[in-house]
Amino acid sequence: MAGHAADLHLHSTASDGDRTPAEVAGEAASLGLRAFSLTDHDTIAGLAEARQVADVAGITFIPGVEVTMRFTRECFTGSLHLLVYFAREMMEDPDFTGALKEAVSKGRGSHLVAARVRRINRVFGPDGKTPVLSRPLRDEEIHDYADNATRRHFAMALTQRHGLEKDQVSRLIGNDSPAYVPSGVDMRHIRPVIAGWPVVASLAHPAAGSFPGESHYKEVLPPLATVERLMPEFLDPEVLGIHALEAHYPGHTPKHERLLLDWARELGLLVTGGSDAHDATQRPMGAADVDDGELDALLTRLRRE
Repeated sequence: MAGHAADLHLHSTASDGDRTPAEVAGEAASLGLRAFSLTDHDTIAGLAEARQVADVAGITFIPGVEVTMRFTRECFTGSLHLLVYFAREMMEDPDFTGALKEAVSKGRGSHLVAARVRRINRVFGPDGKTPVLSRPLRDEEIHDYADNATRRHFAMALTQRHGLEKDQVSRLIGNDSPAYVPSGVDMRHIRPVIAGWPVVASLAHPAAGSFPGESHYKEVLPPLATVERLMPEFLDPEVLGIHALEAHYPGHTPKHERLLLDWARELGLLVTGGSDAHDATQRPMGAADVDDGELDALLTRLRRE
């Protein structure tokens, strides 16, 4: 653990946490932290509520968001996360909040449906690499079942409208399918926000996928070797342009934490950290945090930006 100055990775009911934004802010204050950041998945809906409670409690609030990024590569098909921090006054800038909301919206909803339909047709359509469908799948066939479509709605369309059997459906939309497209945005969608606005972008839990054995924090994240392979792209301002690494994380071993701290020092990156708290038991607040020096460096960068 890295001291007790700030927890910069927290979730609320605005995404998939158990506590309201107000409760998150109250708990951060009760732990005696100097600062905290609410970083819900792909939404900033809880920030105003958290800020209000933080101001009353006298704790520094750093608004943030955890952006899901999708990858479909030979070396990796899945999602990685990017923590984006910004100054409080940016919450009142409609141009910034509009750009951020527009960027993250491309990772789900109609944008994700369109990406998945294109990929399924490219691989399994009548003119695809491995034809299974007798006619191309259409976006509308998925949206007819729900506005916010899930994998279940794809399965319904493929069985009811294309006559596929259960095993065929699994072949088309399973995680191991060559047509699988994970949720999240392409880096090109979030890069304009990073390049055009005063934010600090930190690569979230880079080594959690290499945690030995079982871990609540491991999820389906790739191993550190895959992250290292992608690092040149993450560092390149023309591709993404990160400013920091989340080194302190409860799903990082001490060895991995030291390695990430070395990376940050060698690459001139800031260091962030946090508990990734979602609840009070399995993923509690305060399980990891940053020290005073790391917090001050982040706050200085946000003020300078």
